[in-house]
Amino acid sequence: MSITPQHIIFDMDDTLIHCNKYFDLILGDFFEWMTDWFSPFGLTTEEVRSKQIEIDIAGTKQLGFASTNFPQSLIATYRHYCEAHGRTLSTIEEEQLFVLGMSVYDQEVEPYPGMVETLERLQADGHRLYLYTGGEARIQQRKIEQMKLADYFGDRIYIRRHKNIEALEEIVSAGSFDRSHTWMIGNSLRTDVVPALTAGINSIYLKQQREWEYNLVELKQEPHNVLYTVSALTEVPDVIHHHFM
Repeated sequence: MSITPQHIIFDMDDTLIHCNKYFDLILGDFFEWMTDWFSPFGLTTEEVRSKQIEIDIAGTKQLGFASTNFPQSLIATYRHYCEAHGRTLSTIEEEQLFVLGMSVYDQEVEPYPGMVETLERLQADGHRLYLYTGGEARIQQRKIEQMKLADYFGDRIYIRRHKNIEALEEIVSAGSFDRSHTWMIGNSLRTDVVPALTAGINSIYLKQQREWEYNLVELKQEPHNVLYTVSALTEVPDVIHHHFM
């Protein structure tokens, strides 16, 4: 059975390529530094983790996916505990934290298992593929080039600082997509699934074992929207195919 070619919009970070695991590696170093610097005060990793998440999420909500959000959240967490414990701020330590935070963007890009297989199958089936990612153009473009994603998406690539309901609606409206034949594939309930359901397009949620807390929101699905949940990228083509059977 042949199906009508679909418009399939893919998120990039933690959908097609790894992202969160690199932030976790940097945070591991940050927690070690903080518990060492604040050892006289008995500061725990969990205390540092909780405060950093709080500050990081607040910054992302306000400024979007700016590259400096992450290193600034490390510095702000450091300043919070310096003030709380009466520890003298160190310019050198703040500079070290900024360099540590920015180093996350220098990590080697690694695809999720089945990325090439999934994109090639969808392309071979006649579907039109789009890439929609949040972040700064320079950083995201480097990942796109390293993974040769233009081979699949051509010039149908959208990079947005704020990845939200308004941004996705603008892309869908500008493309004059048939919404019943348009899909959003991503790992974030906040920035992929909720905007897709709000826009009245189909959505496939790629559920990750460990997710950034910013991405986790309460989902209130409208009855007329299509939403599937998968645990592997390679499940996507079959989900779309079987949806029309």
